[in-house]
Amino acid sequence: MADPTHAGGIVVRGSGAELRVLLVTATRQASLWVFPKGHIESGETPEAAAAREVEEEAGVVATVDAPIGTLEFRNARGMVRAQFYLMKFVSEGAPRENRRRAWFTVEEARQALVYEDSRMLVIKAAKMSEGR
Repeated sequence: MADPTHAGGIVVRGSGAELRVLLVTATRQASLWVFPKGHIESGETPEAAAAREVEEEAGVVATVDAPIGTLEFRNARGMVRAQFYLMKFVSEGAPRENRRRAWFTVEEARQALVYEDSRMLVIKAAKMSEGR
């Protein structure tokens, strides 16, 4: 597969029944909940891009734990290959971008996400989190 063009984070905090997953509203559709992600800048690693985008879009500082999966889709600018990482919550402040953020249970996140491949990543994140 080609190198990723974008990177993002599936940020978790808590454990067991208290496990929560971070979602933000999409830039162009404020009613759509998505994982924070964005373009990998020149000279930047996908891991660094994921951490930067999570902080910019959600105001959340998180550490990269492990790669969790890649999503491919087409947007207005062409093909996007987004590498996602399971990330652990550290702290939160104000988002730098005009987005809302929310912490969802795994089931709430599955219901809030529109795309099936994103829903599958939430399930994978929950399973990976319990094993750590």
